Amino acid sequence: MAEIRLNREFIEISKDPPPGCSAGPLDDNIFEWKAMIAGPYDDTKSPYAGGVFFLKMMFPYDYPWKPPTIKFLTEIYHPYVEQSTGKLFLNILSSPWSPDLTISKLLLCIKEFLDSPDPNCGKLSLLEAFMYNKTAAEWTRKHADVK
Repeated sequence: MAEIRLNREFIEISKDPPPGCSAGPLDDNIFEWKAMIAGPYDDTKSPYAGGVFFLKMMFPYDYPWKPPTIKFLTEIYHPYVEQSTGKLFLNILSSPWSPDLTISKLLLCIKEFLDSPDPNCGKLSLLEAFMYNKTAAEWTRKHADVK
């Protein structure tokens, strides 16, 4: 069932990719995908502006009943991403996971946290939020192929 669903989602995302995103199977393995998400353009409010971020999505054999594991291949400074592994931690990827979520919807959620980051998600002080934005922007310039 997972293979059928993933093939259907691949066809859908190939025909109608979410804005600023693309994804597809890695080396013909339908359970491992590589995705690309473009940071916002011409947006000085986001430290991820102009960046291009690559991710690896690993789908369990019981997908869509269990969520994928997603990790950033591009180094990124973000409170939802474990710096040492690139693993993404989002509420929608844990309990309660909804099989109604598609790969396109997941990519849009991830893109949203790049387009409108909330450095205050960890209840940061103003100085800490400033430093977060500064560090995130530096990492984006260094690692995310900013044009």
